[in-house]
Amino acid sequence: MRTLTGRMPLLNRQRERAELDGLLGDVRSGRGRALVLRGEAGVGKSALLRHTMGQAEDMRVVRGTGAESEMELAFAGLHLLCAPLLDRIESLPDPQHEALAVAFGLRKGEPPDRFLVGLAVLTLLAETAEERALLCVIDDAHWLDQSSAQVMTFVARRLLAERVGIIFAAREPGKQFHGLADLEVRGLPEREAYTLLRSVVPFRLDEQVRDRILAETNCNPLALLELPRGLSPTQLAGGFGLEAQAVPARIEEGFLRRLASLPAETRKLMLVAAVEPTGDPVLIWRAAAGLGVPAAAAEPARADGLLEFAMRARFRHPLVRSAVYSAASQAERRAAHGALAEATDPASDPDRRAWHRAHSTSEPDEAVAGELEHMAGRAQARGGLAAAAAFLRRAAELTPDPAGRVARALAAAQAAFEAGTPDLALELLLSAETGPLDELQSGRLARLRAQIVFARRRGGDALAPLLDAAGRLARVDAGQARETYLDAIGSAVFFGRLGEPGAVREVAEAARAIPAVPRTPLPVDILFDGLVARFADGHLDGAPLMKRALEVFREEAGRDSDDNMRWLWLTFLVAADLWDDETWYVLTTHALRTARGIGALNFLPLALTYRAAVHVYSGEFDAAAALVDESHAILNVTGNSPLGFAATLLIAWRGEEQAMALLEDAADWASTWHEGRAIGGTHYMQAVLSNALGRYQDALSSARRACEHDDLGVYGYALLELAEAAAYADAPEAAADALRQIEARATASGTDWALGLLARSRALLTEGKAAEPLYREAIAHLQRSRSAVHLARTHLVYGEWLRRGRRRPEAREHLRTAHEMLRGFGAKAFAERARLELEATGEAVSQGAADAPEPLTPQERQIADLAKAGLSNPEIAAQLFLSPRTVEYHLGKVFSKLAITNRHQLAQALPDNGHAPPLTS
Repeated sequence: MRTLTGRMPLLNRQRERAELDGLLGDVRSGRGRALVLRGEAGVGKSALLRHTMGQAEDMRVVRGTGAESEMELAFAGLHLLCAPLLDRIESLPDPQHEALAVAFGLRKGEPPDRFLVGLAVLTLLAETAEERALLCVIDDAHWLDQSSAQVMTFVARRLLAERVGIIFAAREPGKQFHGLADLEVRGLPEREAYTLLRSVVPFRLDEQVRDRILAETNCNPLALLELPRGLSPTQLAGGFGLEAQAVPARIEEGFLRRLASLPAETRKLMLVAAVEPTGDPVLIWRAAAGLGVPAAAAEPARADGLLEFAMRARFRHPLVRSAVYSAASQAERRAAHGALAEATDPASDPDRRAWHRAHSTSEPDEAVAGELEHMAGRAQARGGLAAAAAFLRRAAELTPDPAGRVARALAAAQAAFEAGTPDLALELLLSAETGPLDELQSGRLARLRAQIVFARRRGGDALAPLLDAAGRLARVDAGQARETYLDAIGSAVFFGRLGEPGAVREVAEAARAIPAVPRTPLPVDILFDGLVARFADGHLDGAPLMKRALEVFREEAGRDSDDNMRWLWLTFLVAADLWDDETWYVLTTHALRTARGIGALNFLPLALTYRAAVHVYSGEFDAAAALVDESHAILNVTGNSPLGFAATLLIAWRGEEQAMALLEDAADWASTWHEGRAIGGTHYMQAVLSNALGRYQDALSSARRACEHDDLGVYGYALLELAEAAAYADAPEAAADALRQIEARATASGTDWALGLLARSRALLTEGKAAEPLYREAIAHLQRSRSAVHLARTHLVYGEWLRRGRRRPEAREHLRTAHEMLRGFGAKAFAERARLELEATGEAVSQGAADAPEPLTPQERQIADLAKAGLSNPEIAAQLFLSPRTVEYHLGKVFSKLAITNRHQLAQALPDNGHAPPLTS
């Protein structure tokens, strides 16, 4: 049954072939698509890829392969895929060109923004497809390096109107592939499996043996082909040569038997090809020549169908590569790596040369270790924290000096932690502990271990270890001790009401005993002083220093400095505490760009979560939801503690059915994870939802529970809900107490957001005509802020006040504004409250007539607003991380929905809606 190429034809597979042929059809018609083929080794994924590429003769096909040995080299897999297209790199817009060139090591530069790299690849593929439809095939995608996987899944999720198809084949796709369409490839039906087995076993099999083979291979095609090789008819017919193994092990065992029969020179050549994953035949032959391998050594491998040399060296199956590698001794592997290191150009590919050199070395070697340490810095500059950790780890292993080994192990652990691999970081810390630690290193090690605990569980588990580390560092380095106390304050903040009463104050007072570092105060120093004062002396005493800290951090972000990025998790809470929306925006913009640029997966979910909160308060609920989903996907990969703040905030403001039940679940989750601050936050959000639903007694109860503890960045917001609920529920004492505290906090803040909220709260609790100027003052302040949702709520309560005063025409104006804004955001419960109030004024409000024009989606509205502002399609694409063709596609839908024909008509069709412009992420 074999074809002339030695490969088996596809048996059955109608379902899979139909799906893949459908993808090709969609791509030909201008609809981009991505698909993940998943299944165990040998089940037929590669055969399906070959079939699909054969059906795509009218397309341009580029192919990449993940390589296990290159999983730690940033952008290695992406470079392999894009290499045939790099002649077009000069045509990319300058920022994209620069980002991609730096990512691929073609030029030096600042660490590229990971999203900008993704946009560059999207543009590169889209422009290539303008001439001819493009199919990208990536085999062994489970072995892609983290950076390449992130970029390619970024591109895959944004395919729409491009003639581009992407197919990933993977055994077990990682979390980064979550959400992409997938197709599971299973074993063959039994009839086809038996047909395949008969093609390689020319004699009759005992039925029990045959059934056992089919069962133990799960009808895996490659297992069925490889199992009989090397077994005699007696062993096979009687079942004596069969062992109970997993399918991949069975397949690999078959390849090992075939390798054993090959000449030594052929095995040596195959080993060089196995450890050189790019498949560069020139490099492989240069290295093989260095080992004395003759050119004729390739023929036996080619004749047996295991390895072929063409434009690239290709193994028949990835398990051939792994079988070759596992069959070799350590000395043989080191020799192959050494030959490749000698054959690799140090100028054009220093990373791989250093990596091969490191794996060719068995004894400690300071020269090699130093080269790896240098490569770690280069890898981090290219956006690869994971690669930096890998280089530093190997550098530590090869460092002869015990003290130097400890230093490099600590650096590797720090890089691994920041890259989102805490298990590796803990392993490296254990390695560092075996060496001679001085007091400073001992303190740093204790601090990093406590930070890993905090990242995994933000309750009180990390508090005691952080305080211990701070005490150690206080004896040798006041600066690092103060930073560790900041971490401890943060841990106590998150523990909140579940900790001992006054715990945060005790930590702040202990921190105050650490002397200031004799230097010009850094942003972290000012933040330290502000938070110590906030918790040791109270909100009002800490406010001036906290405001100063935010100013300095905002200035640093404006200069694109990354030195202070790691303190976002605290500065954001401080900004929330002071109702400083402008700092929210600046810091989260900078944090997202930086975290994505360097691949800081430990930090990125936090940046995404906080930026999502910015979107919620700006009324951009769909944008917030997208960032929440991305954050959750990354946390599933890293195993760090879930971040529920933005998700529950979005649930509360949307006010959809079952929202209260979801918030109750969130409160239970917070208790389980021992996050007292999250419990307070959930009570605040329950108050928001109850106020939206007009259940003011329930809102009052929830707000009171939220205010039982002064949670940083939560307490002030709970006071606002308490004031509104008390005003409507006729609870004057609770209202007066809430207003008194809001006045103190808002005055200390002084932002337009704070002053607008204060004026609204005063208006709600003021009798008679004196309330009206306060409502107008609140609207004026909030129009200058980014908080569109609070602006809409202010129009709502002002309209309600006007209606109660029988001023119906004026009431309608504000209620109509509130209703339109809230409905546009997706704040369903608040919008319904506004609709009912409007109807009470005598104005009929449609709840959505069947013949109403289809509304613009959030992305369509965003594109339409940018087009209205005069941006071209490429400029919009660059800003929103889309391709120009996708922008064109969306604009076409916008024109259709708005019944217009060109972008010049957008100004008339899309009047300003009275709130802040959308924030992009």
